[in-house]
Amino acid sequence: MKEILTRLFNHEELTQDEAYSLMQNITSGNYNEVQIAALLTVYQMRSAKVDEIIGFRKALLETRIPVNLDAYKPIDIVGTGGDGKNTFNISTCACFIVAGAGYHVAKHGNYGATSVSGASNVMEQHGVKFTNDEKKLVRSIEECNMAYLHAPLFNPAMKYVAPVRKAIQVRTLFNLLGPLINPCLPAYQLLGVADLAQIRLYSNTLRQLGIGFAVVNSLDGYDEISMTSEFKVMTNLYETIYTPTDLGFSMAKSHELYGGDTPQEAAQIFDAVLQNRATRSQTECVLINASFAIQAMEPGKTIDECIGISKESLESGKAWKAFKKFVELNS
Repeated sequence: MKEILTRLFNHEELTQDEAYSLMQNITSGNYNEVQIAALLTVYQMRSAKVDEIIGFRKALLETRIPVNLDAYKPIDIVGTGGDGKNTFNISTCACFIVAGAGYHVAKHGNYGATSVSGASNVMEQHGVKFTNDEKKLVRSIEECNMAYLHAPLFNPAMKYVAPVRKAIQVRTLFNLLGPLINPCLPAYQLLGVADLAQIRLYSNTLRQLGIGFAVVNSLDGYDEISMTSEFKVMTNLYETIYTPTDLGFSMAKSHELYGGDTPQEAAQIFDAVLQNRATRSQTECVLINASFAIQAMEPGKTIDECIGISKESLESGKAWKAFKKFVELNS
């Protein structure tokens, strides 16, 4: 570690193999917390490079509990987290709109680090029991188009960095890696980033990994399309900045996306969205994220066509039906 840190302090970059070896040592418990904290500090001072990300990811995935959902070619809808905006769980709501539209979703999630509206928080409020049993996950994705993979059940090696991450209390390298280590290795991904500079990093990484993607960022710092400002989208095919009005939506205010003060309140907002009785800002925010997720899977469709598919899923009740079936299967 001393040699690695010295090189990184001198602004050198690691090769994929070096990054892989370094992460192997971390996930084997070979470094102490001070050494890990020093490493994470380096990557707070400069962004990780594509080869480093791929090497780190490879080592982390080797420690995972795998689940094979390849037959379904699912999408994951996820953000890097830690944007500090305390929104309701937009990405998980979008998952069920996509599932209601007939597409397969494998959501990799966890408890909220800075809010009460993390994906796992919302799931637990509805009585969902987390599992890493592949048969149960396959049944779930077959019967309601949605499987939920609670991260701690699949990534046991992360225990070696958990105390450091908790003590540092800021986003770290592992926030960058989190969206890339879904244990089922989804075929597609809608990935939200809070930092505009990360769009190209993730796009280049996902392209190298052969994953169909849309990477999104709201220019005012949300790690999803918040509709509170212009937002940028980069896919395998294009790179564009949109305003909500370009797509027939309204601009939202930050307070309109608030996630609630308690887990119960967060769950109520979640239900209201999927029952199509939420506020206009809440509903439109979820619809637009779902629409770009669908386009990531169906790049031949225009975004207007994908918006139409999302609206039909929500307004017909299919999204709510998919969620109710999901809860029934997973409780």
